[in-house]
Amino acid sequence: MNIKELLKFAFAYCGIVIGAGFATGQEIMQFFTNNGIMSFAAITLAVLMVTFAFRQSAKVGYLYDVESHELPLIKLFGKYFGTFLDYALIFFMYVTCFVMIAGGGSNLNESFGMPVWVGLIVMIILVSITLMLDFDKIIHLLGIATPILLIMVIFMTIFAFINADLSLIEGAKYADSTVPPWNVWWIDATVYAGLMYGVGYSFITIMGSDTRLYEVVKRGSLLGGLFVLILMLLLNGGLLLNMDIAVTRDIPALVVANAVHPLFGSIYSIVIIVLIYNTVVALMYAVLVRFTEAKSKKYVVLLSVLMVVAFLFTRIGFVELINIFYPLYGYLGIIIGFGFFVLWVRKKIQRSPYYDNTNSGE
Repeated sequence: MNIKELLKFAFAYCGIVIGAGFATGQEIMQFFTNNGIMSFAAITLAVLMVTFAFRQSAKVGYLYDVESHELPLIKLFGKYFGTFLDYALIFFMYVTCFVMIAGGGSNLNESFGMPVWVGLIVMIILVSITLMLDFDKIIHLLGIATPILLIMVIFMTIFAFINADLSLIEGAKYADSTVPPWNVWWIDATVYAGLMYGVGYSFITIMGSDTRLYEVVKRGSLLGGLFVLILMLLLNGGLLLNMDIAVTRDIPALVVANAVHPLFGSIYSIVIIVLIYNTVVALMYAVLVRFTEAKSKKYVVLLSVLMVVAFLFTRIGFVELINIFYPLYGYLGIIIGFGFFVLWVRKKIQRSPYYDNTNSGE
């Protein structure tokens, strides 16, 4: 098996799944850190669930050479409910683009004092240019930030453990139990797993279709899941160790990064911007190819229209968008992920292939 292809798949997988909401620390704070010490168990549960679901999605994408997420949904849920989920997924993917772009504006404003609208326009231009590239080049670009983020988060967390004034137990006392959507750690973990799955399902299914080797799809999904688990556990620990300050910030991860050095914090801000770019590219591509052929005239027109509308909606605000849409998106992801779980169980019990036929073994 080609190790380079495996890492390329795993890094792109990780870069899509974690996104900017993770890198800012806002998602981790909302769904996990405010559950205190149990946040570590919640993260582990969430990543195990979402890694399983993504692996099944990527395998189905490979086996059926799908061009979008539509076919698996119709096959799993039937014509009518599958179509409903199809359009609901498109809606939430597009709304998440607003969230990510708004996060870019918030990050640039908090870190560099740049006017929010300037950052939004720069991000939209970069995303639009990228979406005109070949799909293989897009995957390569999406994976670039992952190893950099891994190194930075590891360093930030080690620094926090050595120098923080709080212990993990003391930091947990600052947790606000009113922030998590359900305030029950395993339910919050399940909802967040649904959110991660909803965000990445469409693009990772297409990634599976585009990958040459079945082993890369299967093992790359597992390796990508391991990267996600490491990043989430480390960042959660860093936030708990700085919880007294982190709870007051829109971009709590910058508290951990700036504690190392202001320059380190500035570099981390750039990484956040790259991850915003990753998520917007992945989601927007999935929306575009659902209705048009990549790089066609209709593709370009639809891209232009969607980006203009996205710019207008990003003025709502980053935190407000997360609080409103992310839990709903999580529920949608749970439904789709459960469908793939049922498919997997049925396949194991009956020893039958996915859908009607298959071209590869387990």
